[in-house]
Parts: sequence; structure tokens; C-alpha cells
Amino acid sequence: MNIVFMGSAELACPSLLALLGDPGCRVVGVVTQPPRPRGRRLQVEACAVGRLAAERGAAVKNPVRVNEPASLGAVRDLAPDMIVVVAYGQILGRELLGIPPLGCVNVHASLLPHYRGAAPIQWAIARGETVTGVTTMYMNERMDDGDIIFRDAEEIGPEDTAETLGRRLAERGAGLLLKTLAAISTGVAPREPQDRSRATFAPRLTKQDGEIDWTQDACAIYNRVRAFEPWPGSACTAPVEVGGGRLGVHRCRVEEGDGVPGEVLDCAGGALVAAGRGAVRLLSVQPAGRKAMDGVSYVHGHRLRNGLRFGGASR
Repeated sequence: MNIVFMGSAELACPSLLALLGDPGCRVVGVVTQPPRPRGRRLQVEACAVGRLAAERGAAVKNPVRVNEPASLGAVRDLAPDMIVVVAYGQILGRELLGIPPLGCVNVHASLLPHYRGAAPIQWAIARGETVTGVTTMYMNERMDDGDIIFRDAEEIGPEDTAETLGRRLAERGAGLLLKTLAAISTGVAPREPQDRSRATFAPRLTKQDGEIDWTQDACAIYNRVRAFEPWPGSACTAPVEVGGGRLGVHRCRVEEGDGVPGEVLDCAGGALVAAGRGAVRLLSVQPAGRKAMDGVSYVHGHRLRNGLRFGGASR
């Protein structure tokens, strides 16, 4: 089976590796997002899939707009039997979807129809879910709306971050992809239309999503910190009495406590900060322009004391 693989993010790499290692598959081309400035120095670099494909000697194309005529022609020239899409970053139009005779298959990191969209892993954690998973589906022109082939569930641990959960889902998705391709090639793949009335959505993340709102429940703050690690990250504003400024929060813990939202209730073991209900202990933080440090070091280094107040990141 000749396959064109479309993917960009780290999540897609195990699926590409699985295809490259499967004797029944021939990856005739890899399509990724174009190289972009990355990191603090904003050096132009290929995406994770682009780097992996280049290392493995696969032909790589990175069109700015995949549905434009030149891009469509390039895909047609590869004569794929199927297109496989995993965390690519562009929506495929009708003409592109119609190129491969066996259709286009997507691996999505949720149990569809729940958490359609660009950030299903992050929003599942942020909204307090305890189970998520991966789904393979036939693609149509609507976002994550195609008929389901297979689903595979994965538990969300109480300390999972988007990074730790994402690694597991990436591996699980790769295995489900091979199962899916085997079923399609032998003509036994199921096809289950999605119940659109049950669909929920996981919109693309912005920096504003990581701004801590101390009026929220402590569990909600904790879940969002886990969900948005490493990007966009979570942050608040330090008390003005200790210099203010943006303070990144990498790890925290829910504890009992009662006070004005944002108020420091205790400084032993890291700042205990009151939330709308309960409190959050800051375990790992990062002042602006500094390296990450544990919560105790931050308290001692900034002479934090009870009664001071943290604010939102935009304060």
C-alpha cells in the first residue's frame, strides 16, 4: 500500500515510524508544515515530523497551503493508495481528500466525538477528565467529523501533564493506526458515523489560556497547570511587595485553605495560595528571565510572607 503521510507535531512521529517499519506499507512521501522560527533565538527549524522524515530518507514536502493547485499536483504525482494524517495542522479540502482511492485516515488524540479540534489532550486534562484515548477515522471536509474506524481508551493519571499523556497517546495511536490499515487492506474495517449531538470541542490554545485565575476552584487551577505544561504554560503575577512581574507555575498541588483568592496563606514548603475554593501549593515556579526553581527556594529568595497577594498574569 502506497501511503502519503501528513503530520507535523511530535505526536505524529510514532505513527510515521510505525508506517516506515511496516512491510505492508510504502511511505511515498511525507507532507509537513513549513519550517518556522522556534525557540528563544527564533532560529528557523523544521517541525518534528520533518526532522524525522529527513533522518529516515523520506521525501519531504512542506507546502504553506496544502490545498493549492501546486500542492495537489505534487500529491497526485505520488499516486498514494491512502493518505494518513496525524497532527498535521491544516484542514484538507474536498479535492485533496478525493485523491487516494482508499481514502484519507486520521489519527486523533481523543475518543471522538468528544474533544474535536486542535488541542484535545490539553483540554481533556484542563476539564478534569479521567479517561481519554485515540480514534482512527475516515476524513471528510468537516473538522474531526468523519466516520469512526477504531477507538482505544487511555486513563489520565492525577499527575499527568499534556507532555506525559501525549507521549502515551502517540504510541497508542501508532498501534491503532497499524490495526486500522490492516483492517482496511483486508476489507473488514468498521465504519461508525459520529453522533454530532455528543460532540465537544478542544480549541487551539493561546497564551491567555495559561493565565491563572485565582478565583477558580483549586482543582481547576491544578488541572489547567498540568494541561498547559509545557505550552502555553501557566503564569500569574507575583505580589508587588516582592517585585511583581510574571511568575510561571510549572507544578502545584491542591491543599486545604481558605482566604481571599490569590492570598498567601502559608510559606512552608512553597507558597500556599488561596483559590476560589481551597488552595494551591506552588511547587515549581519560574520568575521572568530566570530558571525554574522549587517553591521553597522562591519563597526564601523573594522573602515571601503570609498575607501578600498573587494576581493574574496580565495584572
